[in-house]
Amino acid sequence: MSKTCIGYAMCGSFCTFSKALREMKNLVEIGYDVLPIMSVNASTTDTRFGKAKDFISEIEEITKKKIVDRITSAEPIGPKKMCDLLLISPCTGNTLGKICNGITDTPVTMAAKSHLRVLRPLLLCVATNDGLGASAQNIGRLLNTKNVYFVPLSQDDPINKPNSLVSHFELISQCVELGLKGEQLQPVFR
Repeated sequence: MSKTCIGYAMCGSFCTFSKALREMKNLVEIGYDVLPIMSVNASTTDTRFGKAKDFISEIEEITKKKIVDRITSAEPIGPKKMCDLLLISPCTGNTLGKICNGITDTPVTMAAKSHLRVLRPLLLCVATNDGLGASAQNIGRLLNTKNVYFVPLSQDDPINKPNSLVSHFELISQCVELGLKGEQLQPVFR
């Protein structure tokens, strides 16, 4: 019997990478088979939070797999039913908008489209400075989309960044378990 496979896709909310990697490691330790996926920006951009090559090395060490970092490599995820659940963590406002509007111009958005077309659960761990601004409509539409679930989220700095929303990364493993059963962890907004 094979392990449950979680596709773990990462987008460019670089300030949350340490949380995302901690939770990726946690999923592996729990016993999930984790398939790493990264957007081009996430896999090639050096920032004040770290160098891309260092993140790639750490991810490949955690998962013992090469990162899916090309659209052509992400497309078979759905048809081959490579993942039981696809998690996007962090999921930026840009990626929310693309998923909401069917745009598949990154490995992450292609993985999401490909995975959803075979009716498997997609779990979004949001990190965006405009969650209560321009991205609010996309969150609303995706909350009403079949097979799409959210890691509960809240404002991370309501005084200085009143539109910013960040998911509670520490709830990922619980949300994965529920998402595999077709359930949403409540409350969504905390």
